[in-house]
Formats: sequence, C-alpha cells, structure tokens
Amino acid sequence: MISKQDFSDLARNGLWKQNPGVVQLLGLCPLLAISSSVVNALSLGLATVFVMIASSLAVSAVRNVVPNEIRIPVFILIIASLVTIIDLALNAFAHPLYLVLGIFIPLITTNCIVLARADAYASKNRPIHSALDAAMMGLGLTVVLVVLGGVREIAGKGTLLTGIDLALGPAAKGWVIHLVPEYKGFLLAILPPGAFIGLGLLIAGRNWLDQRALKRAHQAAKSGIAAQSA
Repeated sequence: MISKQDFSDLARNGLWKQNPGVVQLLGLCPLLAISSSVVNALSLGLATVFVMIASSLAVSAVRNVVPNEIRIPVFILIIASLVTIIDLALNAFAHPLYLVLGIFIPLITTNCIVLARADAYASKNRPIHSALDAAMMGLGLTVVLVVLGGVREIAGKGTLLTGIDLALGPAAKGWVIHLVPEYKGFLLAILPPGAFIGLGLLIAGRNWLDQRALKRAHQAAKSGIAAQSA
C-alpha cells in the first residue's frame, strides 16, 4: 500500500516541483513540435503517460533479476515494445490522428523522461510507487503540453479542439470551439518560434509563482519569530 504522504510527495514532485516540461526540460522535441493544438498535445501526452506507467511497472517488476550491466538496453527494449503497441493501436483505430502525430509516437522510445524515471526511480522502488511516480511525471508533462497547445491554438487560430475529429471521428467535428469569430490567425503562434516563446512564458510563470510562495513563507517565518520574541 502507498501512504497519503507518499502519494502527496510523488504528486507534488511530478506535477510541480520536478515537472518534466518546465523544470527538468526533458522531452522538449515533442513538447515543442506537437503542441500546436490541444488535441495533438493531449493525444501525445496520454500516449506518453501510458508508456511511462507500463514501463515503470515492468522495470520495477524485473529490477531484481536484470543484471546492472545490461539494465539500460533491457529498459529501452521494454519501452520500445510498449511504444510499438501504442503506434499500432493509433494506426488501426485513429489513423488520421496517427498521420498527424507522425514520427513523434515512435520517438517516445527515446524520450529522456521515460527512460530517466525507469532508471532513476522504477529500478529502485516497488511497482505501485513506480507506477504512481510515472503517472504523475507523465501527467505533469501532459498538463504542460495541453496548456501550451491551448495557448498556441487560441493565439494562432482563435479556436480550441481543432482536429478533434481526427481522434473521435467526423461526428466530433462540431465540437470545435471558435473563441474569436472571423479570426485571421497569428502564424507565429503555431510555428516553432511560437512554441519556444510560449514555453518560456510558462517557465517564467512557474518560477514567479515559486518565488512568490517562497517570499510568503519567509515573511510568515519572520512574523512567527517576532511573535515568539514578543
């Protein structure tokens, strides 16, 4: 079983303190390339979450039987097998979305955060803790992907959920939200420079919130010391 404290620590670590997208800056290639819309970002994020959870479970399960000298090739083989499953499933059940995501699904195999969590955490901890750590790290990356994708899609096209029919079929085409009617578009937002600018703003915003929280904690500590002295 996992304690509430362990759950809280792992959740805070993955979603905020060591967020892969805005703190560790891992997996930036798909983060910057696919985040031109919410649908693309969410699809790649969920695929990455699945691979991270399943690979961490598998690595944790075999951690005591895999020799240390060959652990990295074994971990990569596990990850590649899971990515192949995702790749084939998308090709079979969501082919239009598969074509849009393209090479970035197979590239999950080489995503630094997937292998990093498998080697740094899953290979040293029990399956349930490893799965939770992977889930929180994956969700942290997915949140950054979706927020960045949403900002870029709104700025670039004035819409949300563009391309949702690629994932859910033609019936979902009417679900696209047009936030700015007759919007002419802002090309920079959906091009690579827009991704770098958007990610930079997200990193700056997170750092500002951290500094603000630290300042409040420092002021509270000083107030507490002053009250005790009085």
